Amino acid sequence: MKNYFFLLSFIWLISSCEQKTELPDTLPIQVAKAYGFSNFDQVNSIAYTWNVQRDSVNVLSRDWKWNIKENTVYYSGPDTTFTYSLASDSLPKQDGGFINDKYWLMMPFQLAWDTGYTFEILENVPSPIAGANSTKLTILYNSGEPAAPGMGYTPGDAYDLYLDENKMITEWVFRRGNGPDGRAVTWENVQDFGPLKFATDHSNDAGKRFIWFTNIKVD
Repeated sequence: MKNYFFLLSFIWLISSCEQKTELPDTLPIQVAKAYGFSNFDQVNSIAYTWNVQRDSVNVLSRDWKWNIKENTVYYSGPDTTFTYSLASDSLPKQDGGFINDKYWLMMPFQLAWDTGYTFEILENVPSPIAGANSTKLTILYNSGEPAAPGMGYTPGDAYDLYLDENKMITEWVFRRGNGPDGRAVTWENVQDFGPLKFATDHSNDAGKRFIWFTNIKVD
């Protein structure tokens, strides 16, 4: 979402929908698998509504359906409704919203899809909101041209992921440009949707839920 994060891109692993892909046994991949990444070849499409509380009154919602094998995205928002191909040479401006919203829902899977990052691990670190003993996994996207594969829309950004003993994300901090400061946000209300798991609620350090997902459907 533009008001909170700059947008990141991803590498499409279409082959993973057709056959099992051998992946290294790194902590990022273990996190992806904790959310069901090994089952992703069973998935044809993922639909969801991304919601954000911009202020005390207004809520912005965007509906998406990612048809994985067709490589298309359906979008419905306050401005328009249409379907576009991810293989197009010219993507619509709404694709930035798709990437943003997708990271909020599928960051664990991005750890397996994305290639242009390095990572660091620290054990026994208190999470910034709850203070829970955690494994801190820092993901640093490489610097370079924004169009470079796997580097995202804003290369050089960093995420600090706070993991529990089951390799599930409990909180994260996004740090723009790998700066020293960022905003801590929870990853809550993990539910099963078909063979995948998603955290459906995100709250800030004041305990206010400000991003959440509804109408999730995995086919």
